[in-house]
Order: sequence, then C-alpha cells, then structure tokens
Amino acid sequence: MAKVSIGLDAELVVEVMVLAGIGSPQDAVEAVVRDYIARGHRTEARTELKDRTLREADATPQEPQG
Repeated sequence: MAKVSIGLDAELVVEVMVLAGIGSPQDAVEAVVRDYIARGHRTEARTELKDRTLREADATPQEPQG
C-alpha cells in the first residue's frame, strides 16, 4: 500500500492518542481514519437498505382510490 506523509498539529495528534489510548502518533491517526471510513460504509449500508425499501414500496401498484 502506498504511504502518504502529512503534517498535523501536534496538539490534535496528542488528543487523538489520548482518546484512542494508542501510544504511536501514526497508529492513532490511522485508527481514526479507519474508523471514519468504517462509519461511512455502515451509514451507506443503512441508507441503501432504507432507500431500496422505499423504492420497492413506491413501485408496488396501488389500488384505485375513489
């Protein structure tokens, strides 16, 4: 996997390390990024299921009203 080097504010990284309980700055930031991506995938999965259910309900022929 390709590596990317970025600069971050030291206070921000220390905060992440403390909250995550991880001693390595790189590991702590990587854990946060991986969690962010996982949350996005979970959100997509939930909204996709809801959207599919709504589309199926709209596609069902409705009985005439009147």
